[in-house]
Amino acid sequence: MGLFHRLWTKSTQCKALEQSSGKLETLFFESVYRVTYFSGWAYLDNSVIYRIYSGILKLSVGFLICCEVWQLISASSSLDSIIENVNVTLMHLIALYRYINMKENKTIYRKLASAMESPYFDTSTPRRKKLVRFWSQRNERFLKLLLGLGSCTLGAWHIYPLVDDIDYNLMISARFPFKYQTPIRFPIFYVIVLIVFNYTSLFVMVNDLIMQAHLMHLLCQYTVLGDCFENIIEDCLREKNKNDERHVIKTEEFKEKFLTRLNDLVEQHKFILNNTTELKKTLSAPMLGQLTASTMLICCVSYQATKWCDEIKLQSENIGNSVYCSGWERGLTATPGVGARLLLVATRARRPLVLTAGGLFDLSLASYTSLVKTSYSAVTVLQRF
Repeated sequence: MGLFHRLWTKSTQCKALEQSSGKLETLFFESVYRVTYFSGWAYLDNSVIYRIYSGILKLSVGFLICCEVWQLISASSSLDSIIENVNVTLMHLIALYRYINMKENKTIYRKLASAMESPYFDTSTPRRKKLVRFWSQRNERFLKLLLGLGSCTLGAWHIYPLVDDIDYNLMISARFPFKYQTPIRFPIFYVIVLIVFNYTSLFVMVNDLIMQAHLMHLLCQYTVLGDCFENIIEDCLREKNKNDERHVIKTEEFKEKFLTRLNDLVEQHKFILNNTTELKKTLSAPMLGQLTASTMLICCVSYQATKWCDEIKLQSENIGNSVYCSGWERGLTATPGVGARLLLVATRARRPLVLTAGGLFDLSLASYTSLVKTSYSAVTVLQRF
């Protein structure tokens, strides 16, 4: 494990770490910078080797996304195939848009990453140092959690085409400008697509990791500032005799010190608010796209599930018609037991099996449509307030 850590540290040493504004930026962003460098999307590194490495990865990822869009436009003949293809394609396109937006605002993100180096950011007490460590460790845990969940999900994507009994199937729905469906070409092409798809998925995760790190970074600053306000008097009394607190507070020296301290905290508050406003502006459009894409994915998945559940209900009802058309009128009902059994099946079919969501409502297209209409109506009402 130590050897892997040393290898990882040495191979992912990047310009973002070398140009770090200080220990606090490195504490929060080191892992993010390293993962971004490994994925090939670091924009500060311009060495020849890395530019070749990054260029190959970016071209491969771009080619894969173009093939997904080509499949979506030209080869999706049914609603099910469109839904199957649009899920992955939409995630990749939104990730690409978020990266472009982030690169256009790289000056702002650079400023946000170095915000803890502000002269007004006070971590002089053990409690505030502990708060910084807490948020940095939490950021690291969530980073590992996101990468772990993403890797597990990718594992399922890789296994599925190997067990679905479809010849020459890939883990994604994409149309390529060449034929790979041969016994010799397919294994090689499958491995290539697997590697490119992994890097594309890592690219999606990198966007989330960067956003998460900046949000945790801001949360830490707000938490530390809150502690500074709560303990402003104690900070000003740090070198004074606290047993004589009432007398010390009334002195002009203390009042001047308190006012200076308060001004510093006000400046830090303004600084954090300005940073939050800038982050809000840069994230507004990408997060709207992310929310829209997530909502569409949820709607598509829900539609697919309710469609098949509704189909089960219809086929269950159809059993009664099938019994009626089974030729019972040709005299077979005179056979003992035949008429009773047919009548029993027809009676059961009159009450078809209906799948439900926790017993609250039926899983059917009618209930799905009703739920969508209700949600839209609720949003419309809330917007009026």
